[in-house]
Amino acid sequence: MSALFSTAYLPPVQYVATLLQHTDIQVEAKETYPKQTYRNRALILTAGGVRPLTVPVVRTQGNHSRTEDIAIDYRTRWNVVHLRTLEAAYAASPYYFYYRDGLADALQQRYDRLLDLNQALIAWLQKCLKTNVKVELTADWLPLGAEGAPAHQHDYRNAFSPKPTSHSSPLTPHYPPYYQVFADRHPFVPGLSVVDLLFNLGPEATGYLHAVAECPQD
Repeated sequence: MSALFSTAYLPPVQYVATLLQHTDIQVEAKETYPKQTYRNRALILTAGGVRPLTVPVVRTQGNHSRTEDIAIDYRTRWNVVHLRTLEAAYAASPYYFYYRDGLADALQQRYDRLLDLNQALIAWLQKCLKTNVKVELTADWLPLGAEGAPAHQHDYRNAFSPKPTSHSSPLTPHYPPYYQVFADRHPFVPGLSVVDLLFNLGPEATGYLHAVAECPQD
């Protein structure tokens, strides 16, 4: 089955669990870029609680910039900050040092576009999870519910949001609890970036993702 997704930076567990249920993925490149989404933001768990990691971007065409035209702002060393924050949050996790170098290699590269960074990270995640889903960028934009949309194609472009009050997602999965680094001070936090799952569960992460996708929706 094919499916249409928005791009995402170190995407949440729900996004990856859904992605793995399909064989062919198209990532939306032609949309007008929206603010405050997972496209350039990931949520992780730190000693102080949930923290966002945000990639600073430049709208090269102003408010009408397409996602394919969104550039990364390297005037600050955001990638170094992200790597240091991830290490502080997950160095005590069972698998952080196993996966750290691959993530660092990806983040230390310089990318012209946000899409290029996110595609590189999806490729890294697939390697870690030992999956092989075909992921390509869209060549054209199709409005939601537009006539002519492929009947077999699932549209998840607006299915995932970091906003706590968002009701845009028709997908509300059940997340089986797993041990998180700061379990002694925070209750289990579901739906974080998939790196939280990967660093804590390692090779078991793939099975967890399939379980999330197959669990009944709340």
